[in-house]
Amino acid sequence: MSIIVNLDVMLAKRKVSSKELAAAIGITEVNLSLLKRGKVKGVRFETLGAICDYLDCQPGDILVYDKPE
Repeated sequence: MSIIVNLDVMLAKRKVSSKELAAAIGITEVNLSLLKRGKVKGVRFETLGAICDYLDCQPGDILVYDKPE
């Protein structure tokens, strides 16, 4: 199973810095960086909801399932 995290793409589209997003949703920049790089085992729905609310997007804009061939 491969989940691709496109958070950096959404940040660029919305012209929002990682620092700004982390402060707005109440997580550390380190944790946000780990999430952006896909180096986490999970993400809380509360955190995902806060990201989507701030960036005005849907979870599917951030997380994509890459089906193995």
